[in-house]
Amino acid sequence: MIKHTDLPDTIPIFPLGGALLLPRARLPLHIFEPRYLQMIEDALKTSTRLIGMVQPNVVPGREGPGLHTIGCAGRITQFSETEDGRYMVTLAGISRYRVVKEVEGFTPYRRCEVSWEGFDLDLQSEETDAGFKRKTFLDALGRYFDERGLSADWETLKDADDELLINSLSMMLDFEPEDKQALLEAPSLSTRRETLVTLIEYALRGGGDSELMQ
Repeated sequence: MIKHTDLPDTIPIFPLGGALLLPRARLPLHIFEPRYLQMIEDALKTSTRLIGMVQPNVVPGREGPGLHTIGCAGRITQFSETEDGRYMVTLAGISRYRVVKEVEGFTPYRRCEVSWEGFDLDLQSEETDAGFKRKTFLDALGRYFDERGLSADWETLKDADDELLINSLSMMLDFEPEDKQALLEAPSLSTRRETLVTLIEYALRGGGDSELMQ
């Protein structure tokens, strides 16, 4: 089992608004910008093959995009190159991290010194959610999908493990970047599920503050 002491103190950072990676989940990426092509090539040369996904954060008075404090690092587990030089990669979520500071250097992409403290659950086995009422959840999800004209393999959703279901939906559903950040920062699977339910119910009720599920 990987320990946080095995992970590097400095990692390459990929700021991508609306993209969410969670521990033990997988995120496919289509890489085409030259700086991020270089980032992938450099990461593949390391023993950990880690990329730090993070949401951009607009900071008043700061030139260029800032970064949210918490992101999630993923290991490159699949890699292919297209004929025109683009990369198709898959990141497997390893652990969340906290940005300590940005590191100056000569790479075209950003790098940060990070801390892995406080995210011990990320490196353990799959989480379960004892309070998960699956039928009630799937009923609300069905209404959400119907309203947006989305389809789903409902048999697969019904049979999926708690963590796979909750985390996959957190990553795939079209929420605002700040909502994605709240899902990332949830300290446990149960609190992520509660946040996800609130976002679904909020959307179903048209986004009115007075209609939020309590």
